[in-house]
Amino acid sequence: MTSAPALPSRSTTLQQKWQRLIQTRLWQMDIHRSAWIAPTALIDRTWPKGIHIAAGCVIDHQAVVLTHDMTRGVYLDTRIGEGTRIGARTIIMPGVTIGANCIIEPGSVVNRDVPDGSHMMGNPAKPVAA
Repeated sequence: MTSAPALPSRSTTLQQKWQRLIQTRLWQMDIHRSAWIAPTALIDRTWPKGIHIAAGCVIDHQAVVLTHDMTRGVYLDTRIGEGTRIGARTIIMPGVTIGANCIIEPGSVVNRDVPDGSHMMGNPAKPVAA
């Protein structure tokens, strides 16, 4: 398995700092300090204690990370592993665990667990052929 490529340093805006403070202190989400989350990313607030984002993760613009599905009455923990990159407009469904050092291409829909070091894309997300 290949590891995720080194990502350029991303600056954090005041809005992102404020959002992180509210997410971790008020809503009690488990988000590591080194994770970078775009200000337009949607992190589920319906069941915020189900969010677990590890160190070095990047969640790009308008990505959606869910922990609930009200149509089925489901509230599950969603985990994103260390060093994983979630592309823009990706949707992570509730209860999914994404391993460490994964790359999820923009616009993907992840509805199953993803093993460490995977490169996924599509709807539903499937491994990218090497």
